[in-house]
Amino acid sequence: MKTDLTLLSVLLPSLCLAGGAQEAARPNVVFILMDDAGYGDFGCYGQQKIETPNIDALSARGIRFTQMYSSAPLSSPARCGLLTGRHSGHAQIRANDEMEWRGDVWNHEAMLRDSTLEGQAPMAAGTPTLGSVMRSAGYATAMIGKWGVGTPVSESTPNKMGFDTYFGCICQRQAHTYYPPFLWQNDRRFYLDNELVSPGTPLDEGADPLDPHSYDKYTQQVYSPDIMYDRVLSFVRENRDRPFFLMWTTPLPHSPMQAPEADVRYYVEKFGDEAPIEGKGYYPSRWPHATYAAMITYFDRQVGGLVAELERLGILDDTLIVVTSDNGPASNSCSSSEWFDSAHPFRCGKGWGKSSLREGGIRIPFIMSWGDRLRPRVCDRMGYFPDVMPTLCDLIGVAAPLNDGLSMRPLIEDREAEQPQHEFLYWEFPGSNGWVAVRWGDWKGLLRRVKAGNTQMELFDLAADPRESRDVAAEHPEIVERMWSFIASSHTVPENPKFRMYVGR
Repeated sequence: MKTDLTLLSVLLPSLCLAGGAQEAARPNVVFILMDDAGYGDFGCYGQQKIETPNIDALSARGIRFTQMYSSAPLSSPARCGLLTGRHSGHAQIRANDEMEWRGDVWNHEAMLRDSTLEGQAPMAAGTPTLGSVMRSAGYATAMIGKWGVGTPVSESTPNKMGFDTYFGCICQRQAHTYYPPFLWQNDRRFYLDNELVSPGTPLDEGADPLDPHSYDKYTQQVYSPDIMYDRVLSFVRENRDRPFFLMWTTPLPHSPMQAPEADVRYYVEKFGDEAPIEGKGYYPSRWPHATYAAMITYFDRQVGGLVAELERLGILDDTLIVVTSDNGPASNSCSSSEWFDSAHPFRCGKGWGKSSLREGGIRIPFIMSWGDRLRPRVCDRMGYFPDVMPTLCDLIGVAAPLNDGLSMRPLIEDREAEQPQHEFLYWEFPGSNGWVAVRWGDWKGLLRRVKAGNTQMELFDLAADPRESRDVAAEHPEIVERMWSFIASSHTVPENPKFRMYVGR
C-alpha cells in the first residue's frame, strides 16, 4: 500500500499537468457573422471598391474558403442552421416568421411599448446549440449582436439556448435601425439615449433631398454597432484566462444605410457624388453607395481592433477566428449590391442574391484564422453552416449533437487527405414562392416556384457556368434523377405550418 501511495504521489502531478495542457490546447473561438455581406464584398474575395484590410489580413494568415455556403438564403433560417448544425430539410426554422398573429409586429412604436411583439418564430425548448455545447464543455459563452430565432418571452432566447452573456437585438426587425431606442442585455431591455425614428419615416415635407442636413433626424446619439463592439472587447478581457466562445453577430451591413459620418465622407470623396435614395421601408440616404462601403469598412476596422486586443492580451495564437455572413447580398430600396458586384463572380440583384437559392444568395465568404497555427491557403472544399457544429465539437473534444455536417478538423490541421467530403448539400426555402436546391460535385439542381406546383428542375454545371446562365437539365436526365433522390432523402415535414411546402413530383 505504501508503494502504491508513493507511486500515486508521483503520478498525480503529471496527470494534472497533462490535463491542464489539454485544457489549454482547446482554442478560444470567435465566430463573426455579418448580415447580408456578399461573397464579393471583401478585398480578399476580389472587391475593388470597398476597403477591408483587416479581414484581408486574417485571410492572408489563414484559410479562405471558396465553396462554403450558408444553410439558408435569409436571416432566421440561416442562424437556425448555424446554431443547430441542421440543414434546411431538417431544421426547425426554414424561413422568416414574424408571427404577425400577435398584433402589429411591424409597428416600431407598438413594439417599443410591448416587448411581446418582438422576435421571430422560436426554436423548441432545449434545442442543442453551439452555445449550449460549448458551455457544457466549460467555455464562457456570449453572443453579441442579432439573434432572430425566438422572442423575449419564449424558451428560445440566447440565455436559454446556451449563452451566458447576451447583448444586442433579439428581434431582427429591431435591427432595421442602427439607432434603436433599446437593445437587450440578457433578459432585460437596455435603453439607449436614442429617440425612436421608425423605419419607413420619409424626409420632412419640402426637404431638399440633395442637402445632407435633410437627413440629420435619422442620426441619433448611440450608434448600436459602437456599443456592441465595446461589449465584445469587454467579454474578451473578462475571460482572457479561461476558454471562451464568442458569437459576434453584427447587423452590419444590412439595410438601412447608416454609418459614422467620417467613414461616409471618406467614400464620398473616393466615389464622387451620387443620387440619393428614398430607402422605402427603411430610411432615405444621401449617399447610399458611400454609406454601404462605409458600413463594411467601419466593421472591418472593428475586426482589426479585436485582433489587436487579442494580441495585446497574449491570446491571439490561442483563438480561432471565423469571419462569414449569414446569406448573400440584399436587393431592396437601399441596396447597392449590383453597383458593388457584391456576389462576384456570381450574379446578384433581385432573384439572384438574398432570398434565393442561387449562388449569389447562399455562397458566402468564409475565413478561418488562428494566429500562426494555420497554413495560409485557399480552400475549395465544399461545405456549409452545418459543418460548424461538428468541427467545434471535434476541436474541443466533446460529442456533437445530431447534425448534418462534417468536421473540418483534418483540414484545419493540414491533414486534407483525411478530410471527409460531403456527397451532396441540400437546401429548401419556403419563402419567395418556394425553392429547393442540391449541390452534387460541380452540379447544381434548382427548383423554383415550388409552391406554385413547379416540378421542372433546372441543372447547372457550376464549374463551367458559375453564374447559372445555361440550364442543361435536358442534356443530363440521369443527373436530374439523382438530384431527385437526394431531395427525397433530405426533406422532412417541419412542425411549423408556415414552413411547409410539398417537395416532390
